[in-house]
Amino acid sequence: MNGGAARRIGSSTLVIATHNAGKLKELGALLDPYGVKCISAGSLGLPEPKETGTTFVQNAMLKARAAAEGSGMAALADDSGLSVAALDGRPGVYTADWAERQWFEGAPGRDWFMAMGKVEGMLQQLGPGTPRDAWFTCVLAIAWPDGESCVYEGRAEGTLTWPPRGTLGFGYDPVFVPAGRSETFAELDPDEKHRISHRADAFARLVADQFGR
Repeated sequence: MNGGAARRIGSSTLVIATHNAGKLKELGALLDPYGVKCISAGSLGLPEPKETGTTFVQNAMLKARAAAEGSGMAALADDSGLSVAALDGRPGVYTADWAERQWFEGAPGRDWFMAMGKVEGMLQQLGPGTPRDAWFTCVLAIAWPDGESCVYEGRAEGTLTWPPRGTLGFGYDPVFVPAGRSETFAELDPDEKHRISHRADAFARLVADQFGR
């Protein structure tokens, strides 16, 4: 998916709509070759908006617009997650929510092994032979303070495996085998994973639209 550039970022400063230093570093490194300086919404003291959207696009746009309006500068946000075909696309935008511990599941926080187990348990309830097709989605949204915006969507198709394998990834990576590979995302070298990931696909679309000649 490509919303088309309303305008180009150019070699300006871009606000990354995150309070996560790791995400700022990752996106900053991807944009550095294009002369874009990145700062985080967190460093500007901007609050994190509640992700009330029901699609990845809605949540990415919600975060990008909040950062653009709050900073007065162009802002980039992302939203991503895992969708399972046999589960009607779940967990989807609730990917992280499935990992949140309830009051009866221990200390507050995210337990990704528990989340992977929820997905596997639902698939097993559907019976043997249930298709295990799944995909990761990443949406990158850019918003400007005057309301213009553009959206880029990337996907990584694959299947789910059980039990989890690998220690190099995070989230649902240990149960996701990308199409054409035998290793899970958590077994792949990080550089190789980033080359074929949903985020890489979305970013390639952003680069072609924003910086292409």
